[in-house]
Amino acid sequence: MIKKKHLILLALFGLTQFLIHQISYRWDFTKDQKYSISTPTQQLLKNLNKDIYINVYLTGDLPFDFERLSKETNYFLKEITSKNQHIHYRFIDPKNNQEKLIKQGLTPSRLTVQEDGKVSESIIFPWAIVKCGKNTTAVNLLKNSSFNNENTQIENSIQNLEFAFASGIQKVTAHKKQKIAILKGNGELEDIYQYDFLKTLGENYFLAPFTLDSVTKQPQKTLKQLQDFDLLIISKPTEAFTEAEKFTLDQFTTNGGKSLWMLDMVHTPKDSLMQNGKVLAYQRDLNLTDYLFNYGIRIQKHLVRDLYAAKIPLAVGNVGNKTQFDEFLWDYYPVIKTNNKHVINKNIGDVKLEFTNSIDTLNTNIHKTILLQSSTFSKTTAVPNYVELASIAQSSDVTSFNSGSKILGILLEGHFSSAYKNRIKPYKNNFISNGHQGKMVVIADGDISTNHISKGKPLELGLDKWNNMYYANKEFLINTIHYLLNDSGLIQLRAKQITLDTINQPKALQEKTKWQLINTLIPLVMVAVFGVLIFYYRKSKY
Repeated sequence: MIKKKHLILLALFGLTQFLIHQISYRWDFTKDQKYSISTPTQQLLKNLNKDIYINVYLTGDLPFDFERLSKETNYFLKEITSKNQHIHYRFIDPKNNQEKLIKQGLTPSRLTVQEDGKVSESIIFPWAIVKCGKNTTAVNLLKNSSFNNENTQIENSIQNLEFAFASGIQKVTAHKKQKIAILKGNGELEDIYQYDFLKTLGENYFLAPFTLDSVTKQPQKTLKQLQDFDLLIISKPTEAFTEAEKFTLDQFTTNGGKSLWMLDMVHTPKDSLMQNGKVLAYQRDLNLTDYLFNYGIRIQKHLVRDLYAAKIPLAVGNVGNKTQFDEFLWDYYPVIKTNNKHVINKNIGDVKLEFTNSIDTLNTNIHKTILLQSSTFSKTTAVPNYVELASIAQSSDVTSFNSGSKILGILLEGHFSSAYKNRIKPYKNNFISNGHQGKMVVIADGDISTNHISKGKPLELGLDKWNNMYYANKEFLINTIHYLLNDSGLIQLRAKQITLDTINQPKALQEKTKWQLINTLIPLVMVAVFGVLIFYYRKSKY
C-alpha cells in the first residue's frame, strides 16, 4: 500500500516537472553576451502578435565554416522562439528544391572546399525566407562583401544574424510610416542605375519622386510639399541648382528635414573612357558651394587617387578569335575600409567609390563625423586633366601617393542655420533662420549608389559584374538612411560585437592523428585503471 508521504513526494515531483516545462529561463555567461537578444529586438518581439514562419535553407552536407554559421543560426532562432511563441522555424535541405529557390531569387553560393587534403565543390543556399500572412522577404545569412578570407566573412555573417532576422521580421510585419523623396529634375541618376538601392529602401519606407521644377511658379506650395517628407535623397545631379531651388532645400533643412547628398563635382564620363581609352575630366558647376559652405564643408573639384583600389578588366591581347582580359588596379576607384567606430559603419565590408572628390571641413557649430576616407597612400589630380587607361601599364610612382587620407563622406549633425540668413531671399515664405536639430550626410561620389547593368537588368548594388566582387555600398547606404531617420531599433543592432573562437585548420589537420589517439586511448586507459582499482579494493575487502 502506498504511503501518504510517498503520494506527497510524487505530487511534488509532478508539479516540479509541470513548472519546468511551463517556465523557461536561460542564462548567458559568455563575455560578449553572444546568446543574448539586444533590447531593440526584444522590443520587436514583445510587440509581435502575428505568426511568423521562417524557412532556413542553410543545412545539409556543409563545409566546416558554413556548418558553424548554420548552428549559430539555429541557436539564434531557438532564442527568439523562446521569447515569442508566434515565431516558428524549420531547416529545409535545399537539395531537391534548388531550381525553385533560384526562381525565388535565392542565389546559391558555389564553393571549392578543401578538407582532409581533398578538394570538392559544394553548392549551398545561405538563405532564409521569413513569412507573415501574404508578406514574405528573403534573408541573406552570408554577408556578401570583399572580406579578406572566408573566416572573416563567416564571423561577420554571424555577427549580422540578429540584424538580418530582425530586419526581415520588421519588413513583413511593420507598417511604413516615414516618407523619402527622390529628387528629380536636375539631371540626377535614372532609376534603373539605382534600382536595387531604391527597391531595398521601399521595403521599409514610402518612396516618391520629387521635382523642384514648379518652384519658379509656385515656390511656397513646392516647399510645403517637400516638407511633408522626412528625408531627401539627391543622387548625382548634373545640372546646376537655381537660387530658388537652393532656398527651398535650405528651408527644408532648417525645418528639420534630413538629406543624403551623393555628388560629383568633376565630370568623368566612364563610357567614353572605356570606349576610347582616354577622356577629359573637368569641373562640374552645381552652384552648391555656398550652400554646403554654410554647413561647414567644401567639396574640392579634383580627383582622389588611392593605392588601395578596385580592379578593372582590360583587353591584353587575342587568342584565336577571343579577346583576352586581365585585371588591373585602378587608383581612381578607391576601396574604402570604413571607420567601425560609428554605428553606420559597424560590421560592414569595404565600400567602393569611383572618381571621387575630397571634402574639406570648416569650423562651425555643426558636429561632423567622418564616415568615408581614403587611405594614407593617396593623392589628388587637378582638373581639367586627361584620364587615360594607358596609365595603368605605366609604373606608378608610389612615393607620389603621400598626401595622406582624404575625407570622402561625412555626417553633419546639429542645428542648421539658413544659408540665406543675411541675404536676399529668392521668394517670400515663413522664413526660418535658425533651424531645428537636423542631420545630413554628404558623399563626394555620385556613383556610390549605382548598380551595374547586365543584359538590360540591374544587378545587386555592390556587385561588380566584371570580377564578381561584392562591396558594402548597399549596407553602408541603408545604414545611413536608418540613422538619418532615427530608426534606432535596426541601427543599434549593428553595434553588437561577437568574438568567435576559431580553429586553426592547418594545425588541426597536421595533428589530427595525435588527437584521435588521445581521445580514443585516454578514456580506455582511465576505464582500465578504475577497473583495476575497484578489483583490488573488492579483493582486499572481501
